[in-house]
Amino acid sequence: MMTKRIILVRHGKSDWADSGMTDFDRPLNHRGHKCAVEMAERISRKQLIPQLIVSSPAKRAFTTAQHFSEVWKMSAAEIQQEPSIYEANVTALLHVLNGLDNSYSNIALFGHNPGLTDFANYLADANIYNMPTAGIVIIDFPFDDWSMISEHTGTLFLFDFPKKPELS
Repeated sequence: MMTKRIILVRHGKSDWADSGMTDFDRPLNHRGHKCAVEMAERISRKQLIPQLIVSSPAKRAFTTAQHFSEVWKMSAAEIQQEPSIYEANVTALLHVLNGLDNSYSNIALFGHNPGLTDFANYLADANIYNMPTAGIVIIDFPFDDWSMISEHTGTLFLFDFPKKPELS
């Protein structure tokens, strides 16, 4: 039986310097860029690179996804932008997940808190208090169809974030 794997990635640390900027347009700060590359490299070293990247179109999330795609040697042009991920709650995120193309078994989804932390806990009883910026949660599902995924059907495979020491 095939399985599905979702890699949830919270955008990197954003820049709050321009107070007149809309939330949607906020860029990453220096640390946000650096941590995005570092976390993408950690996933590469674990050989967990997904087949597809789906991202919120908000600047900080999409830029994070671009950093990951570059490290993973994927084309940034192939990143699927999904507007409903921006400011999404669990219901909206589940709708995105359930609608993913079944020809892909491993997909990375780039988004925002509090939605992603809530979603990880909803999918896998993960007991994650807060998914830090550039944090990654990987959840495995015993299904070959994305539409079968629902509450507590997944198993937490990995929870990693920039300040967590990397185990070899």
